[in-house]
Amino acid sequence: MIYREAQTGDIYQIQVVRNAVKENMLSNPALVTDADVETYLFHRGKGWVCLVDNLVVGFSIVDLEDNNIWALFVHPDYEGKGIGKRLHDEMLDWYFRQTNETIWLGTDPNTRAAKFYRMQGWKEAGVHGKGELKFEMEQGKWTNEKIFHSN
Repeated sequence: MIYREAQTGDIYQIQVVRNAVKENMLSNPALVTDADVETYLFHRGKGWVCLVDNLVVGFSIVDLEDNNIWALFVHPDYEGKGIGKRLHDEMLDWYFRQTNETIWLGTDPNTRAAKFYRMQGWKEAGVHGKGELKFEMEQGKWTNEKIFHSN
């Protein structure tokens, strides 16, 4: 597995992964265009990909303008291999090198994603959008989580 910053040429495969997921599916895949992905990757924040045999199998994108996780997805065929955790950690390490602002995300309740974020130390902070759980992570909490998980 190779992890690296996302590039323009990855956008097509990022969309393939995004539309292959079984949870937190888009109601209409046309709502997130390639131009949207490009904007979040290169103008609003940054993204990372995990490659297996030159195929994107997971990706993460963080938005510095709204201080949130815009996307973190792993193709269903590659779940349970630590890809999401590695992408998550790379993204938060980078984010907190840029700012000390609390970061947030929204995800559907009662999903593996919600469980994953709780396990990474995110705290629930209410409801967002159309019934999604809102989670937050503070810089100090992230630093403490990293120390705790590395021991």
